[in-house]
Amino acid sequence: MTAAEQERGTLVVVVGPSGAGKDSVMGFAARHFAHRPDILFVRRVITRASDAGGEVHESVSAAEFEEMRQSGAFAVSWQAHGLSYGIPVEIADKVESGMTAIVNGSRAALPAIRAAFGTIAVAVITADPPVLAKRLAERGRENEEDVLRRLTRQAPDIVAGPDVTVIDNSGRLDIAGRRFVTLVEQHSAKSHHPA
Repeated sequence: MTAAEQERGTLVVVVGPSGAGKDSVMGFAARHFAHRPDILFVRRVITRASDAGGEVHESVSAAEFEEMRQSGAFAVSWQAHGLSYGIPVEIADKVESGMTAIVNGSRAALPAIRAAFGTIAVAVITADPPVLAKRLAERGRENEEDVLRRLTRQAPDIVAGPDVTVIDNSGRLDIAGRRFVTLVEQHSAKSHHPA
């Protein structure tokens, strides 16, 4: 391992089906790591209203997003659920300089994220189907037909691999949250205390 590789941080990409509680698990970890300047929670750029609920993000129009994409503002961008998502290019610089960055990703975008960032860590947040259905209905952002479409959407199978950790969030948030915190700590330790 070269000195540059030892100093490089890690991008932790959080993925999983809608309703699995990705934002909740990340929020748990954000509170836990509030005192850690070397751990960054990425604010994505999304073509969704800022008051639409869910994660805190930078809201832009489709035209603004496309202009940003063409000007090289994103390390990686993708489309899902009729929206465009982007990870700001400066996040790649922060990871290169040794930070651990955590981002809400997309299963379908993982190949592009891996291509842009190289070695990453993937946290797949899951929950039992009845739990997913209940959470999607409770958040009230979609009608029943949209909820069913989300639940039946076929996504790439990513639950295996050396960089993938599956975390079940069907039960209490603190259980899944602590598992995610442990995963982030392991990757943070690797980037700051190489073997």
